Amino acid sequence: MTDPVTRPDGRQPDELRPIKFTLDYVDYPEGSVLIELGSTRVLCNASVEETVPAWMAGKGTGWLTAEYALLPRSTHTRTPRETQGLRGRTQEIRRLIGRSLRAGVDLSLLGERTLVIDCDVLQADGGTRTAAVTGGYVAAALALRRLAERGAVPEEVLASPIAAVSVGVVAGQVRLDLCYTEDRDAEVDLNVVMTAEGRLIEVQGTAEGMPFSRATLDHMLNLANLGIVSLVQRQREALG
Repeated sequence: MTDPVTRPDGRQPDELRPIKFTLDYVDYPEGSVLIELGSTRVLCNASVEETVPAWMAGKGTGWLTAEYALLPRSTHTRTPRETQGLRGRTQEIRRLIGRSLRAGVDLSLLGERTLVIDCDVLQADGGTRTAAVTGGYVAAALALRRLAERGAVPEEVLASPIAAVSVGVVAGQVRLDLCYTEDRDAEVDLNVVMTAEGRLIEVQGTAEGMPFSRATLDHMLNLANLGIVSLVQRQREALG
């Protein structure tokens, strides 16, 4: 019989899945990265548009927005394409990505440009939204560095690195970076977005069954912080 505290992939409770960034995965975007977090793979493309939404025109500042999609066979069973409008989950995730990544860019230095981050899930094994945030920052950084190299924006347009990670309680144990089976069975599910300095951008948490204690929340946040420190280090290594 399986030990209830044994993780499906044999990791320690505070251990991230193996992470890999492949830069310039697609040739055409100003910034492109494939992030692989265990078996989860998300393609993040950053496009620079020389315009802003109408409500921002003339203000001299820029904007960042994000899109998110699950490809049809990124999951165990086929997920239909959202051709009749976006589902609530998709809208919630794309807004999360946009809010998170705006914290990593000084929009006042971007000029009247829009940075569009497209996050497409090629394969889902838990943590797709957090992988999209973490990979999306790398794609955005690539695009903005290239603008800076052309002299179109100052280097300071890039603010603090941004990363995200999931934490949960599974079989009574607090675990970092849940895979799909852990996420499915979790008693508590938490998604945390932070800056490199450890400042919180967003915390999404739910008790799937019994309410959980403040001590458990503190434990989860501390574990998330450790994970994000590691993720930011890997971002910096990838970006050189």
